Amino acid sequence: MVLSHTDFYDTHLVSSALQTNEYSNINNCSSSVSKFILLGFSYTWEIQIFLFSVFSGTYILTLTGNICIICAVMWDHQLQTPMYILLANFSFLEIWFITSTVPNMLANFLSETNTISVSGCFLQFYFFFSLGTTETFFLSAMAFDRYLAICRPLHYPTVMTVQCCIRTGAGCWVCGFLYFLLPIYLISQLPFCCPNTIDHFLCDPGPLIKLSCVPAPATEIICAIYNSVLIFTTLVFIISSYTLVIRAVLKVPSAEGRHKAFSTCGSHLAVVSLFYGSIMVVYVSPTAGNPAGIQKYVTLSYSVLTPLFNPLIYSLRNKEMKVALRKLFRVVRFSRRHGRNL
Repeated sequence: MVLSHTDFYDTHLVSSALQTNEYSNINNCSSSVSKFILLGFSYTWEIQIFLFSVFSGTYILTLTGNICIICAVMWDHQLQTPMYILLANFSFLEIWFITSTVPNMLANFLSETNTISVSGCFLQFYFFFSLGTTETFFLSAMAFDRYLAICRPLHYPTVMTVQCCIRTGAGCWVCGFLYFLLPIYLISQLPFCCPNTIDHFLCDPGPLIKLSCVPAPATEIICAIYNSVLIFTTLVFIISSYTLVIRAVLKVPSAEGRHKAFSTCGSHLAVVSLFYGSIMVVYVSPTAGNPAGIQKYVTLSYSVLTPLFNPLIYSLRNKEMKVALRKLFRVVRFSRRHGRNL
């Protein structure tokens, strides 16, 4: 079949009209997107209620455990050292880290719509990633503290003072909340089209970029660079610090000294392994680009389980912390009994 010049011109007009109509529909849809739908974990109603109960209990236990660590450090003067001050800050961080995701997830378990506003989505995105970034900085600071205490014990009291520890903690908070400002700003400037469905239980950058009406390769590259630089630089720093610590501990002549040092460092390494193992699967592995894959469940492990295990790891493996917690519980029981007698 041969098209004449007139037929070709008419066909071109029809094609242009269809493209214009499609583009207009996209624009209308993008302009009407004022909220996103978080699919979360789509199960039957009975399973949703069960998950609500499980994660509610996990959330309460996490808050209770981390609050106990903070109170123990504040109450026991023997724990008011740089190592435990950093630990108390870390526990305070974990409380807000899990709070940035779990309450909204619990509400979605009982909701039929599972919607979140665009501003609420980016607010959650900002706090979740800023708190996660702050956690990597705190883990690095805690590793450096253990390096100084074990490898430079004579210089430790003069280098890592309480004032220096407070400044270090403040620096971790400030840097953590400044680091992801550029990626979040770039993603927030993207136009979003229908469908406005996010196959996740939180606002994650990968699914958000995929909802954009226009391709955003530069934004994806910038996000990947930010993630990689943050993860690998802090991880290399932590591994290097603990490598030097382990070498120094192996030279300690007494078995009791080696056991105490390994016990303290073992707690830190357990938290580091759990946290970094999870985030590397989500943001570094080849499956990171698949929002419907395993990353939703792995994100659950480092955003919910890590804050839960943190107080368990530090309280069960640290003798001084266990003693302080027993004192705290005795004081609480005594106060309750005294209040009842009054």
